Amino acid sequence: MKTRIVCLLSLLTGLAHAQIDSAELNTSIDNIEPKLIEWRRHLHANPELSNREVKTAEYIAQHLKSLGLEVQTGIAYHGVVGILKGDKPGPVLALRADTDALPVTEQVDVPFASKVTTEYRGEEVGVMHACGHDAHVAILMATAEVFAHNKADLAGTLMFIFQPAEEGVPQGEEGGAELMLKEGLFDEIKPEAVFGLHVWAGLPTGVIAYRPGPMMAAVDELGIKVKGRQTHGSRPWGGIDPIVVSAQIINSVQTIISRRTDITQAPAVVSFGAIKGGIRNNIIPDEVEMIGTIRNFNMDTRDNIHQQLEQIATHVAHANGAEVEFNIYPGYPVTVNDRKLSAKMNSSLEAVFGADNVLDSGLITGAEDFSYLAQEVPGLFFFLGISPPESDYKNAPSNHSPLFYIDEDALLNGVRAFVQLVQDYK
Repeated sequence: MKTRIVCLLSLLTGLAHAQIDSAELNTSIDNIEPKLIEWRRHLHANPELSNREVKTAEYIAQHLKSLGLEVQTGIAYHGVVGILKGDKPGPVLALRADTDALPVTEQVDVPFASKVTTEYRGEEVGVMHACGHDAHVAILMATAEVFAHNKADLAGTLMFIFQPAEEGVPQGEEGGAELMLKEGLFDEIKPEAVFGLHVWAGLPTGVIAYRPGPMMAAVDELGIKVKGRQTHGSRPWGGIDPIVVSAQIINSVQTIISRRTDITQAPAVVSFGAIKGGIRNNIIPDEVEMIGTIRNFNMDTRDNIHQQLEQIATHVAHANGAEVEFNIYPGYPVTVNDRKLSAKMNSSLEAVFGADNVLDSGLITGAEDFSYLAQEVPGLFFFLGISPPESDYKNAPSNHSPLFYIDEDALLNGVRAFVQLVQDYK
């Protein structure tokens, strides 16, 4: 049994070293590192938001075409897929990387820091690969080149999936893995399995983490608009105060998890991320808008939380004479690692990282739309440590932080892992 991350993060770890049989493959992996870092830095300096990854897609497609792969573009707007057929018969396998960045203003002092800005939700913001998708893309580009130069060692066919919009699409749009599948990603060539990775700041370089079965939470976006009636702040009885109503809703919603959900079955979270209403200290506004997130690991629990959220918001508002607009914008389902595939490939991951450095991730309340791919075919998703081992990685700036930092010595480990998984799959 794997030991949980919280018990083993104090391990001193070095770089991982795969035990791949082919000397040519090992040489190709070692030689690809300078390009890998160059690609990552280019992508990091030129980030693009979800469903806007135009130049990123062009950069990826140009590379894949230079390798002689069959390349498909324009899937789910800016998705790119490269197909490589090996010289030996074998299975079809898929490897996936996500390509989009976040509306975060970078604060990391590196020469290739992002200076890109754009408009997001009506505000001017910075754009940053604050979740490491630049690393994911570079790792998969490198893996594609390693196998393209060693087709003789490849048994079967590889699909290199570069997926846009993992961080969520703008309201009113479709995108991401769900749209790629809707537009026929697996219609002509369906893989036997799909593999994906995600860099993780809370793990040191040389360590990975995953778990069989449910691993990452389902996620939905919550939107509540409370409509009252404007009045002067000195005469609150002359209107209906949506700020007070919103506060009551927020407090009441906390009882859904603490008092109405059986958390012995699976964890769940409801959090509000923003509340906006009013503009002046002495004017009670007409309305207040709240947005939040819902996370859980059980689809029945998910439905129950949705029902109770609407019930509370509606009844609290009506009890105070207000009206409410209630919306849940469905997000990603639970990310589940196929148990048979996990058991089959665990030894491959241990060959790369060492048995002591393949850890149990536990349940993670973050979400991933890799979940859609893993619903179609058996999937295996794991976290790659990217903080310097000598650093205080347990307190490192997390994914989505403006201070998010990647130890570039870790990137080659991702390539080794992908190559080992492909080579060992039978």
